[in-house]
Amino acid sequence: MIDIWGQLMQGFATAGTPVNLLWAFVGCALGTAVGVLPGIGPATAVAMLLPITAKVEATASMIFFAGIYYGAMYGGSTTSILLNTPGETASMVTAMEGNKMARSGRAGAALATSAIGSFVAGSIATVLVTLFAPVVADFAVRLGPPEYFMLMLLAFTTVSAVLGQSAVRGITALFVGLALGLIGMDQITGQARYTGGVPELLDGVEIVLVAVGLFAVAEALHAVLFEGRAVETANRMSRVTMSASDWRRSIPAWLRGTAIGAPFGCIPAGGTEIPTFLSYATEKKLAKGDNLAEFGTRGAIEGVAGPEAANNATVTAALIPLLTLGIPVSNTTAILLGAFQNYGIQPGPQLFSSASALVWALIASLYIGNVMLLVLNLPLVGLWVKLLKVPKPQLYAGILIFATVGAYGMRQSAFDLFLLYAIGLLGLVMRRFCFPTAPVVVGMILGPLAEAQLRNAISIGEGSAMVFLQRPMSVGLLLVVLAVLLVPQWLKRRA
Repeated sequence: MIDIWGQLMQGFATAGTPVNLLWAFVGCALGTAVGVLPGIGPATAVAMLLPITAKVEATASMIFFAGIYYGAMYGGSTTSILLNTPGETASMVTAMEGNKMARSGRAGAALATSAIGSFVAGSIATVLVTLFAPVVADFAVRLGPPEYFMLMLLAFTTVSAVLGQSAVRGITALFVGLALGLIGMDQITGQARYTGGVPELLDGVEIVLVAVGLFAVAEALHAVLFEGRAVETANRMSRVTMSASDWRRSIPAWLRGTAIGAPFGCIPAGGTEIPTFLSYATEKKLAKGDNLAEFGTRGAIEGVAGPEAANNATVTAALIPLLTLGIPVSNTTAILLGAFQNYGIQPGPQLFSSASALVWALIASLYIGNVMLLVLNLPLVGLWVKLLKVPKPQLYAGILIFATVGAYGMRQSAFDLFLLYAIGLLGLVMRRFCFPTAPVVVGMILGPLAEAQLRNAISIGEGSAMVFLQRPMSVGLLLVVLAVLLVPQWLKRRA
């Protein structure tokens, strides 16, 4: 415990330097803006800015990306409440009660409970990351190649089975990612694989190109080709304050939302949608009398406070599996994994010893970022709403320009641009037919690592696959993988 405290203080010393504070502030401000603008989302923003990893020092850029990541969770609630336009999926539930509160003249109270609830949940979840991430890492160090391969298999099945409308679509997207990950030189034999004689592919496909193409380019193309120009009217702003009764009703909802959201962040369960809906259902079940009558009519403050706390707790806790096991549990953490790899850093159990200064500075920046976001969100709500006046055509044209310049800037290669737009078109087709994109990124990043662990495990077992059934932890993980694949099908059959 004393050791964790000492390392966290060192993290604060690193994160508190003027340069890192500036990166944290810019990340939080940009994240809030990204959350406010409908349809962009933190995954697209981080993917678009991945090329900065070529120029910016690792600690600064990870603090910057983390600021965007949880800043977007704060920003999404503003437009959900005032415009009934969720900036990203985590804010869908907030829109249900928050917009009704705004229409009945209580926009200020809804915005206040969402900002303070996000702060409370984010702070509690950050404490959990501080206390439990090193413990999980210590445990994970004891795992061998068979266990690691099974862990990656678990990541593949959970991400592909949970994200997207069906397990088949998710697994198809995963195989696309695994295929992309195989392109390039074989790690062990040095043979060129699936390059088609193109010398630019010998180093493999850049993860940055895949992330930017699938998220930023596909998002912009989809908006231009298939989405109409909806005109929304904003509700009148009231003062961003809460009455004594609002505080009384919000505090238990924040704590319940945090308790629901934090565990979901640690497991690959499909992001923030499940915990926010669960939190909303819980608040509605617990409400009585006049409070219950406000749900779906005038707007109940618990229906905003609980889901907002749940989504922020989920987002922050998602850093535990990313940092300790190298397993991303959402779109944005999959791209953050790519950002780490651009620096030659592999998140996992060794990370706390091999790059402890970076990890603890990142964890310390979560505390700093939470305070910054509270300051940014409560007084400046009016400013964020003005962002919505940016016309859609100019907004998406800007995204395409950023994506193109960023991708070209990495290697100054025209081939990269063709590849970027080819991947963008693939992403567009996937979006059109409801294929999830996160499994592609996860498959591409973890595929080569899983292949290396599989080869190591088979060599430990002297060519026999029975090595996976001879170790208790490996068998346990295999059973979890089977449960993830089979239990939902069984429940469907029963229903």
